[in-house]
Amino acid sequence: MKASGRRVLGYETIENRKGVSMQRVLGRIALVAALMTVGCVRIDSGQAGVLWKMFGGTQPEVFGEGLQIVAPWNRMYVYSVRRQDVKERLHILASNGLSVELESSVRFRPDPLKLAKLHTEVGPRYYEVILGPILRSQAREVGGRYLPEEIYASKREEIAAAIFEAVHSQLDDKDIILEAILIRDVQLPDNIKKAIAEKLEEEQKALKMQYVLQREEREAERKQIEAKGIAAFQKVVSEGISPALLKWKGIEATQHLATSPNTKIIVIGSGENSLPVILGGAN
Repeated sequence: MKASGRRVLGYETIENRKGVSMQRVLGRIALVAALMTVGCVRIDSGQAGVLWKMFGGTQPEVFGEGLQIVAPWNRMYVYSVRRQDVKERLHILASNGLSVELESSVRFRPDPLKLAKLHTEVGPRYYEVILGPILRSQAREVGGRYLPEEIYASKREEIAAAIFEAVHSQLDDKDIILEAILIRDVQLPDNIKKAIAEKLEEEQKALKMQYVLQREEREAERKQIEAKGIAAFQKVVSEGISPALLKWKGIEATQHLATSPNTKIIVIGSGENSLPVILGGAN
């Protein structure tokens, strides 16, 4: 009986150990299963995430940089919130009906604080859906106010600013931040370019001639004013000079010469109005 009891006790111990081992295995399986039901999404620098839940839809919270845990039945949409630069070819008609192509650059970024709203209403393709069509439409409207030579040369910056203001006003409630619109180049047919260049050259020549004429007119006015000043001076001088003044000045000169240490010969005029005559002198 004792031997039999020992065998029973040994059997129970083995059974207990098997039960513990089985529990550990089941626990590990449960842990692996739990880990398999959870996914991780990495959000890099310059990015933000919007979480969509199967039971709850798009969440209002915007997730920042780092590793985010997401259940497999949910989904994290990652957006770039950095400045983006898109090259766009804009085809417009000038005021005279001529087709002009603008090579433009559009700088923009989504509003990070309104990213969930942007995702709900538009989604990741917000440039193709909103910004691009608005840009092309407003560029055609603004470009139609100008002549080809103005678009090509003289008013390029003004046109870019007008397009920017028009597009910006259309994006007030679209959760997109527009930073700049630049016109990098204007494409026209070669014959139109040549005609515009010749016209601009003629305009420059006309402006130069106008400047020369204005300069000559100013010079003539200056000489006229100078002549009037000289005439006025001569009139004042002539009116102030009298025979008595001249005679007095002659007497003063004679007195100065008489007191001079230099040798000289002075002949006093014989007439009433005669002035002294200096015949010569030596040191």
